[in-house]
Amino acid sequence: MPDVLDPAPYDALLLLSFGGPEGPDDVVPFLENVTRGRGIPKERLKEVGRHYFLFGGVSPINAQNRALLDALREDFAAHGLDLPVYWGNRNWAPYLTDTLREMVADGRRRILVLATSAYASYSGCRQYRENLAEALATLEAEGRELPRIDKLRHYFNHPGFVEPMIEGVLESLADLPEDVREGAHLAFSTHSIPETAADTSGPAGQHGDGGAYVRQHLDVARLIAEAVRERTGVDHPWRLVYQSRSGAPHIPWLEPDICDHLEELHGRGVPAVVMAPIGFVSDHMEVLYDLDTEAKAKAEELGLPVRRSATVGADPRFAAAVRDLVTERAAAERGKKVAPCALGALGASHDVCPVGCCPARAPKPAAAGADSPYA
Repeated sequence: MPDVLDPAPYDALLLLSFGGPEGPDDVVPFLENVTRGRGIPKERLKEVGRHYFLFGGVSPINAQNRALLDALREDFAAHGLDLPVYWGNRNWAPYLTDTLREMVADGRRRILVLATSAYASYSGCRQYRENLAEALATLEAEGRELPRIDKLRHYFNHPGFVEPMIEGVLESLADLPEDVREGAHLAFSTHSIPETAADTSGPAGQHGDGGAYVRQHLDVARLIAEAVRERTGVDHPWRLVYQSRSGAPHIPWLEPDICDHLEELHGRGVPAVVMAPIGFVSDHMEVLYDLDTEAKAKAEELGLPVRRSATVGADPRFAAAVRDLVTERAAAERGKKVAPCALGALGASHDVCPVGCCPARAPKPAAAGADSPYA
């Protein structure tokens, strides 16, 4: 095999995701996992879980991860990359700790992790690393041999992640009525997080107004908007907007909310909107409810034509991007000089999260970083 397809020193890839319920009886236990330690009553969790009950208590995220697993395995096999792919979740089966036990039993000792979150933030990166440390601590207490774990860099600006989103926006624009298409605005949407969490996202040197979280999303939004202009000849106005807020009302979160933004655009006479969920890897519950249900209902109430573009999901270009990220990181670990693939103004993200990157409010051990106790 060509050296570029050599995964050494790694002997496995772990797809690490959030997890989601797969039936009505799973909803409250799943939410108890998500909110563990916060003391939220079960009755309140039933109310919070109403979004899931609208869809039969099933989150699509697990099915979408199975599709991504298949896409990764198919791509790796087609290109001669001999690297087994496992899957573990933070909050539902297959649980991360169980998957790591399986990997250790299979003899895996150098593991790369692909998190289903493309951007820097506490909830999108460090919290996954904390979960990895918790799982390793459990295995250590059980007397198991611990593997070394590294996490793939943030892939928000990799061409294999960006290009499918460009195509999705173009398809959504083409699906709008011709008389409103040229004047359509683009609303690039991502998960809202507390302003304090945004301001401290990324390495310490990138902390400040919105931190790496906002800067990375803005860079991707610009890339997509510029590509749309180049391919259509139309300069569509755009804005980064937010959705899925879940915090206490008195805590400032990133704004504007997508529904408020739709109202504002309608009030300004904008004829149509394409909602592009650039902050999400797949069409999971936040996309299905907050955009496809809530935001579309708001647009219908306003009489505003909207379309929602597709997320990347299991697109073959994304699977190829993961292959590229794996071989890039493996080559770097072998001491070879690599040229990371990245679009936009920010360049490739760091391979190893530095100390102080996306800090937690209450410090916890985190694996796969410069401050890992399991280096």
